Amino acid sequence: MTTFDDRERAFETRYARDQEMQFKITARRNKLLGHWAAGLMGLTQAEADAYASEVVRADFEEAGDEDVVRKLLGDLTSAGIDCDEARIRTALEHKTAEARRQLIESLG
Repeated sequence: MTTFDDRERAFETRYARDQEMQFKITARRNKLLGHWAAGLMGLTQAEADAYASEVVRADFEEAGDEDVVRKLLGDLTSAGIDCDEARIRTALEHKTAEARRQLIESLG
């Protein structure tokens, strides 16, 4: 039974590590999205940093990406920026890839 127990522990450890990595990628992606949107809105660097943190916090409202998309769409629309949901989702995909690449590079 010890081989089975060792194998089970290894899978649990890997699952926990994968979940932690996904959390870090999502948080980094949201920060990158916040900076992207801040650039569109013409915010200063300090304002952009604060806004990026707001976007990261917005992701904790509900599961999935809808809360982040809703926040970005609402804020960009309020700022008079011509932006639709499709553009935000495209940026979300690009920033996910960028966040994953940055995290992998930081580990290697």
